[in-house]
Amino acid sequence: MANGFLMFCCRYPSAIDLRSEERRAPGAMVSEREIFGLVGPLNLTSVDWKNTYHQRSVTACLVQAVYVLERDRQASRQGSQALAPAWWEFFHFQLVRTLVDNADSSIFGAIYELNPSTSYCDHAAQLHGAPRYVIAFRGTITKGDSFSEDLKLDIEVIRNGLHLTSRSEYAVQAVRNMISSSGDMNIWLTGHSLGSSMALLAGKNMAKTGIFLEAFLFNPPFLSAPIERIKDKKLKHGIRIAGSLITAGLTIAMKRHQHQPRSENPFFALSPWVPYLFVNPGDHICSEYIGYFEHRKKMEEIGAGGIERLATQTSVTDLFFNAAGRESEPLHLLPSANLVVNRSRCEDFKQAHGIHQWWNPDLQLESKLYHYR
Repeated sequence: MANGFLMFCCRYPSAIDLRSEERRAPGAMVSEREIFGLVGPLNLTSVDWKNTYHQRSVTACLVQAVYVLERDRQASRQGSQALAPAWWEFFHFQLVRTLVDNADSSIFGAIYELNPSTSYCDHAAQLHGAPRYVIAFRGTITKGDSFSEDLKLDIEVIRNGLHLTSRSEYAVQAVRNMISSSGDMNIWLTGHSLGSSMALLAGKNMAKTGIFLEAFLFNPPFLSAPIERIKDKKLKHGIRIAGSLITAGLTIAMKRHQHQPRSENPFFALSPWVPYLFVNPGDHICSEYIGYFEHRKKMEEIGAGGIERLATQTSVTDLFFNAAGRESEPLHLLPSANLVVNRSRCEDFKQAHGIHQWWNPDLQLESKLYHYR
């Protein structure tokens, strides 16, 4: 571990040097949170690809790299002034290509290839379970010239219309192209916030064809009333039961429910795909995933599993959009997932929604596997 840290120090300037360089950089308004040497997981000089903490940390860092790539672009930081490379090179990845939105020329995604050094390859066990490629998508950047287009896409997530946007079409096609050229066994998807929705859309599209990619989704949006924030468990459960009855009833009334073999049910067909969802109860953007899966389990326990299996496949918003003749695809509805909840105390919403929390080694995590049957 010491040797790896020394190599990092030799390859990259010190934290003090980085701060001083950024003060001199043209147009630089750099956040220390962009500097790997200050906030990155420097302890991970050796990655065990079967270790869930290591998987979570590295994929979160690769998402952060996309944020920093776009900030580098906006601030015209190039060459030695660029801050993004440290976020992938520390883990022996190289940047294959960036994914650029034609609407505003912003970098919204990146494809990385694991390219370990010869000395690293000597330890074959370290590469067991490693991806060959990781495709990462960033979330919304609230500053700079990418905000306007990001906001439009955030609205499309709320409207269940992300799949109709040019950025998402490009993202899905990029994933398809990588699978066509490299196969699907060693490709991982990852994203944060809006980027998680992009990764979800791509992952669902692949799963519908029988290709189940490893996916690590941080703070994925689940837009609904903030029921999870209600402290009274009985009241919360009662509201969820009422919601399930309404959704199931509307589904039947609007003839969206069809008696078909489970093997032909699109929702059931996705059930073998089990993405990792990393959520924080203090983040109202993603916290409803907790109730979504817990409630489904409770409905099974009280003998109302049939109602919930119907309700869990759609949303009231989706029903009304379809009734109005608008194509809708609610990405947040998932058959199966490995739900990882960060129960650590957060100071505010910004911290609860942030990507940086996910490479912290001291988190209080609860992990539950939910498999749709």
